[in-house]
Amino acid sequence: MPQPPRSRPTFPVTLQRPSVPAAPAPSRTRAAASAPPSPPPLSATPSMASEAVRQRMVQRLAAQQGIADERVLRAMGAVARHAFVDGALAAQAYEDTSLPIGLGQTISKPSVVARMIELLLAAPALADQPQGRLGRVLEIGTGCGYQAAVLSHVAKEVYSIERLRGLHEKARANLRPLRLATVHLLLGDGMQGYPAGAPYAGIIAAAGGADLPATWLDQLAPGGRIVAPVQSGNAGQALVIIDKTNTGVERRFLEAVNFVPLKSGIA
Repeated sequence: MPQPPRSRPTFPVTLQRPSVPAAPAPSRTRAAASAPPSPPPLSATPSMASEAVRQRMVQRLAAQQGIADERVLRAMGAVARHAFVDGALAAQAYEDTSLPIGLGQTISKPSVVARMIELLLAAPALADQPQGRLGRVLEIGTGCGYQAAVLSHVAKEVYSIERLRGLHEKARANLRPLRLATVHLLLGDGMQGYPAGAPYAGIIAAAGGADLPATWLDQLAPGGRIVAPVQSGNAGQALVIIDKTNTGVERRFLEAVNFVPLKSGIA
């Protein structure tokens, strides 16, 4: 039987931590709603801020990486990746490489971001609306905020959770100029998901463990899809997609990937 619609708190709001320290409730913030301005120019290397540079990256994603979904290609071309990395690394921002963002974490390769979002958009629930937008999406591992910004172009609402306080603050600073009203940043334990925003049409993770937490499956809507890395025996990590159907769960393993480990708690 469908559940009655939940009432959601007004944004921005800070959620109180529960008394049990092992699973603190995340706090969340949201940028003020208004039309997003153009990304600020990069003073060190102004040519990197041009749309032409991003479009060349998009062309490579299509021609060399096989990304075919126009929604994904448009989203990748709309977000200035150089604005999410340190100025010293800006010259590499549109290369297909991961880059350090501090605290032992990295911003994923553009091809990996595009691939995972394309898989999310290929969920069976969207098969009859090939140009449709995803509903509510949960991102595990905000990092510097780049993938959340890309997701905002293909999903109606994005909840993004980060366990490292320093990265949560960095993502807030990076996303603030874009004023994305549909992106909600959460500081909390990603392994617990975010039940207050559930159910989710999609869940995407930027960290991998031995298996997916059961909480993610619980918070996934019927017809929804999870795209995440998981440990695949002694062979390292593999990308997995999980579809939640009315009769159960379907799991499919794809190519090998290399993500940071999935950890619990807040640091």
